[in-house]
Amino acid sequence: MIWFLAVAAAFPSGVAIAAVMSSTNYKIQSDSLNFGGVRSNSSSYAIEDTLGEIATGISSSTNYIMNAGYQQMQVTYIAITSAANVVMSPAIGGVSGGTATGNTSFTVTTDDPAGYTGTIQASTSPALVNNASSTVSFADYLPGGANPDFTFTNAATASSLGFSPKGTDISSRYLDNGSNACGTGSSQTVGACWDGLSTSPKTFLSRTSGNQPSGTLTTLNFQAASGSNHIQLSGTYTATSTVTVIPL
Repeated sequence: MIWFLAVAAAFPSGVAIAAVMSSTNYKIQSDSLNFGGVRSNSSSYAIEDTLGEIATGISSSTNYIMNAGYQQMQVTYIAITSAANVVMSPAIGGVSGGTATGNTSFTVTTDDPAGYTGTIQASTSPALVNNASSTVSFADYLPGGANPDFTFTNAATASSLGFSPKGTDISSRYLDNGSNACGTGSSQTVGACWDGLSTSPKTFLSRTSGNQPSGTLTTLNFQAASGSNHIQLSGTYTATSTVTVIPL
């Protein structure tokens, strides 16, 4: 009997700057009506000041935060909710084989007008490993081409683990044409576009605007399969992955 547990850890990240005005040749990060100010620096320090702006600074209440003045506006907010652990079901027969599925969701919120990107990264390779023996595992799913597979395919003599993201902000790699191909079109067919985890970050989220205060929900679907002619050692298998979002 085989169970799957995936732990998804989420880490909010950083500070970014977004341009408010731009052309093909120029970009103004922030504008200000004042009578003075300049950027000064030395080999060890840098300072940027303004003179003449009024009512500047950070103001807040229970529900809102206001950054008044262009010096305050440089800070960008981004947050990600915790993704729950995933317990795959049903149990997979060690001799007869079978398929188990599960999913987890999280919400990303940012005030960055340029949006954000998001990656997923496994802690081990392969990602799904038997708790009792690190040499026993499910292979990381390997698509047949450069893009994810529209249909999850596992050979009768093998076992594998794949993931498929769904949501408003998923990158074009995981969109499909509605019938047989991923990495093309604008559809998000249920149960389609399967990829494998890796110890190298894989970009699966891409947004080009802010989305506060409601944020955007993304769901990560997982599927593990063992073929009918494959013997998989019984026990508990665990995969740990990290989701990272970065403002642009």
